[in-house]
Amino acid sequence: MTSPSALRTTAGARRPAAFAPNAFRRLRNALSTLVLAGGLFATAWACAQTLDRIAAVVDEDIILQTELDRAVANIRSQYSARNAQLPPDDVLQRQVLERLILVKLRTARAEATGVRVAEEEVDAAVSGIASQNRITEEQLRSQLAAEGISYSEFRSSLRDEILTQRLRQRFAQSRVSVSEAEVDAALAAQGDGGQQYRLAHILVGLPEGATAEQISTGERKIEGVKGLLDRGEMTFAAAAARYSDSPNALDGGDLGWRTLDQIPASFGPMIRGMSAGQVIGPIRGPSGFQLIQLVETRQAEGAGNTTQYQARHILIRTGEGASTTDTAAKARLDTLRARAAGGADFAALAREFSEDDGSKANGGDLGWFGRDDFGPDFGGQVAALADGAVSEPFRTQAGWHIVQRVGSRQVQAGDEDRRNRVREAIGQRKLEDEWNRYMREMRGEAYIDIRIGNAGAGAGAGG
Repeated sequence: MTSPSALRTTAGARRPAAFAPNAFRRLRNALSTLVLAGGLFATAWACAQTLDRIAAVVDEDIILQTELDRAVANIRSQYSARNAQLPPDDVLQRQVLERLILVKLRTARAEATGVRVAEEEVDAAVSGIASQNRITEEQLRSQLAAEGISYSEFRSSLRDEILTQRLRQRFAQSRVSVSEAEVDAALAAQGDGGQQYRLAHILVGLPEGATAEQISTGERKIEGVKGLLDRGEMTFAAAAARYSDSPNALDGGDLGWRTLDQIPASFGPMIRGMSAGQVIGPIRGPSGFQLIQLVETRQAEGAGNTTQYQARHILIRTGEGASTTDTAAKARLDTLRARAAGGADFAALAREFSEDDGSKANGGDLGWFGRDDFGPDFGGQVAALADGAVSEPFRTQAGWHIVQRVGSRQVQAGDEDRRNRVREAIGQRKLEDEWNRYMREMRGEAYIDIRIGNAGAGAGAGG
């Protein structure tokens, strides 16, 4: 889910200090693949007993089978309470392997373009991860050793992720700009009461310079997926997890909230005429064939008053680097919610049990914030509550929460603040589009030899 201006959702919403109070928290949240590959706090380690072999060759580097197995095991641990959302084993393994391939490519490109990381920066990252898991650095070393991971391997993974972050920052500075005219247009749409759209997509990717045979294969696959949806045999989220080539496949293809100005112009007119739940496509785009679902709509707040909320929350962390499973986290929060309903002071419970270092000392108080400042899932929970009420446990990218709404108010949004929010939202959308294109080009130019499953025959450039 950072200081209020440091980390944004897809639609440009802030995620506050309460969820990631410093740069190292943001680094840890970004370790989704590298720490998975390291297997930190993974619950399954049977793969360490098997004979290691090469899963894939990536240019002059390799991915070992044990790396892949640890990454898959960690994904399964994260989704322990939502196993039905995961695709079949072979599909999950392919998706995770593709993530690891992209990590190798991004790291190599960063080094080739002169990005450097000092040892002191890696030291600080290690210290931050130990602190997040409430252990000392020596205990972290012992945990890694117990799981068969060398300390040098772990440090190398951290270094690679810092390299990737800096490559993306450099890329954004050189490729992404937002004009004042674009900001004016977006503000005009909001001022006219413009709608916001929560979208999801399924992508069947095509390589750069796809052949007629590859295009035909992609068309057949996307039409087959559309047929499953039309017949009601799968939900859109389940189909995305199983068939989509997009990095957000395991999130059900969720693209978050967008205004029309944040949606590619080729999709805008179609999106505007859709109803909630409707699916359009297949649509041929630069990445391949897509199906687009309109999940829900809402009215954007106007250029005048905006609603702010004050709330407290209790967070139990799950996911990368955390030792608590989804099932255990939800069970703990069910118990805490029952205690609050029985008269226990919510602030006292937050001080004792919350794992949000940024707010627990203040009884979980998040101060005043806008509906989307912490992302649509969190904001939607708060907006639906009455003052004083406590939500059911719910999940965000940070982990599992319960939230108590304290109050709400109407405030006048400043012109410059509105412009900055819109500018950042448009810039983020442009960065996503350009970065994804850059990743496709990088993947297409690389020598990839996948040596597991039936993919071994695909050796060659772009494998």
